[in-house]
Amino acid sequence: MIDGLQMPPSQNSSPWGPKLRVLDLRLDPDCRTTCSEIKTTCPFCFQSCICSQRSILNGDKAQHSVRCLRRVRSETEPRSSVEPMKLLVELSLDDTSRTRQFLSFLKSKVDQSSGSLHLCCRELQIVKISAHKSFLRLLDLGCTDHLEVNEARLNEVTTLLARMIHLDRLTLSKISSKSCKGRNFRTFLTHLRRMDNLQELSLSFFYLSGQLHRLLRVLPPQMDTLCLSFCGLSDRDITALSLSPQARHLTLLNLSNNDMSWDSSESFQVLLETASGTLQYLELNNCLITDSTLSTLIPILSRCTHLRVLSFSFNPITMPVLTTLLHHLTALMELKLVIYPVPLHCYEHWNLHDGLDHGKCAEVQAQLKAMLQAVQRNDMHWTIRYK
Repeated sequence: MIDGLQMPPSQNSSPWGPKLRVLDLRLDPDCRTTCSEIKTTCPFCFQSCICSQRSILNGDKAQHSVRCLRRVRSETEPRSSVEPMKLLVELSLDDTSRTRQFLSFLKSKVDQSSGSLHLCCRELQIVKISAHKSFLRLLDLGCTDHLEVNEARLNEVTTLLARMIHLDRLTLSKISSKSCKGRNFRTFLTHLRRMDNLQELSLSFFYLSGQLHRLLRVLPPQMDTLCLSFCGLSDRDITALSLSPQARHLTLLNLSNNDMSWDSSESFQVLLETASGTLQYLELNNCLITDSTLSTLIPILSRCTHLRVLSFSFNPITMPVLTTLLHHLTALMELKLVIYPVPLHCYEHWNLHDGLDHGKCAEVQAQLKAMLQAVQRNDMHWTIRYK
């Protein structure tokens, strides 16, 4: 499809040339852009890309010349000498030969267009930035809404962020811990401060111990999604999160895979209480939550009336506390899925998968299912997750 695009150089362009202005190859079949001017959904709205310097509708004059394709050229009207075209894509840059071949082809197509093809990548996923530096220089990152980077140094990430304008989702995983310090971290915070539209931040294997308060300080207060898995969070970090303005807007919170200290769970209780009015998805997998900790959280969880999904697998919980939790959570009518850990009595030795008694696990599942049926909550699913 891309190879078939006709984009003659301006000096050779025909007044009767192709009229195609936008080719949308994004994955989501329901992808549509809502026009902020007429408050309706159009197949294409060039205004969504105005912030890009290379947008085909850059500038006030261009914005007023098109209103969601309402002004249609007649077939008898000669076309202007330059008819730019926008190619909307989602790219996943990995190190496979298939990807390398496609990126090479795409680069050649952009080069052949003599600047008339605007490659607009709304969603960009990168595995190892260092392997794709040449192609990344080709992209106009002012169009990018969602950036996902896996395996990189923080200074490589900030180089990309410097070219971005309106990110609404940022996902970083396996960022070198040595690079998450000093000047690199300060530069990272400087660029995040500019991202006023950021709604979702996901950091995994990103060392943040004792630094979360600095991160929260630059994030938009209305941000509603925060995932901090394998971040080495400390009690100080949980306290900072509980007191942050973001806590009142969170709909999704994932703090999995952090060795949390629950000797004093007051900070987390404050966090959960603060987020109880908005929280819909909560993940606390592998956080060393014990019976005593979960028991203190049950009353607050019962007040999270908008909760839809709760996951706390891979924690050392006993069956009595698990049944107590179920008894309290069945009152939450929006809660449809609970992913729970294997109770301790199903193991010969805790944390040893080989000692798992599958027969006892089946009994646990049957008992919880019967409890749900007894209170007529067949719409709520409790799913066990094994080690």
